[in-house]
Amino acid sequence: MAGETNNWVDKKIFTTGEAAQVCKVSQQTIIRCFDAGRLGGFRVPGSKFRRIPREELIKFMRGNGIPTDALEGAMRRVLVVDDDEAILELFEDLLGRDGRFHVKTATTGYDAGLLTESFRPHLIILDYMLPDINGNIVCERVRQMPHTTNTKVICVSGVVNQEEVQGLMRAGADDFIKKPFDIRDVVSRMTDLLGLSDSSTNSGAA
Repeated sequence: MAGETNNWVDKKIFTTGEAAQVCKVSQQTIIRCFDAGRLGGFRVPGSKFRRIPREELIKFMRGNGIPTDALEGAMRRVLVVDDDEAILELFEDLLGRDGRFHVKTATTGYDAGLLTESFRPHLIILDYMLPDINGNIVCERVRQMPHTTNTKVICVSGVVNQEEVQGLMRAGADDFIKKPFDIRDVVSRMTDLLGLSDSSTNSGAA
């Protein structure tokens, strides 16, 4: 049900009954997994009630092959970080019309960090050369946040040499694309990383 799904998308802490509904298993199964340490969480002080943080529930679901759409929504959240307004507009326009993506943009590494914390993107398209910090620093910070350890990162740049590309991959990038790029290639790599079926997009370069 739409209302219930939206509720799960926004919810931060779950009871064992709510977790059971999301996972489509019995509450007793959730309790057993909690008590055995296979599902992280905490007990409410002064009671026996168990509570499960959102990140722990997502980790448990992924580890057991349970679809997380009920928690994360069907649309994939994409954060585009670039100081070129034309590139941001290109992605906002194309991905906004695609229907599979919810897009937000940032022009600095600082803003990218704030949005990563609040928006919790499934994927980040990250320019290597930002006005304040380089992309590898952003990658490292993304990987250090517990709720974005599984966030996919595609770095883009027109001036990065092979050694810097390898440094980006070590910092946590999942892919690298050299500018100028064909937007269809970027979307194709995005869908691969996110496990989505590819669909045709209008051609374009940036």
